[in-house]
Amino acid sequence: MIVVRNVFRLKFGKAKDALALWKEGREIARRTGSGGNMKAMTDLVGPFYTLVMEEEYPSLSDMEREMQSETGAEEWKGWYQKFVPLVESGYREVFTIVE
Repeated sequence: MIVVRNVFRLKFGKAKDALALWKEGREIARRTGSGGNMKAMTDLVGPFYTLVMEEEYPSLSDMEREMQSETGAEEWKGWYQKFVPLVESGYREVFTIVE
């Protein structure tokens, strides 16, 4: 099992807008067959206006398959065009879950 965290540094004052869009994006992901265990986290300490989108997958190949399904959907492409202007920068973390 792996956990994937997409970490976004948002533009100043855009957290509320980004969270609203995240909720839309989660619904799109669910409709396209992924996003079942997706959650969002925001900063309490550290860099301001940080949004983390976290999801678990059984394997890297499952992550790749679901991401291709999701990002290939026209609805997702439209959502992404609204989300990008809110973001300053970002990166992805991938971890193996050790039980």
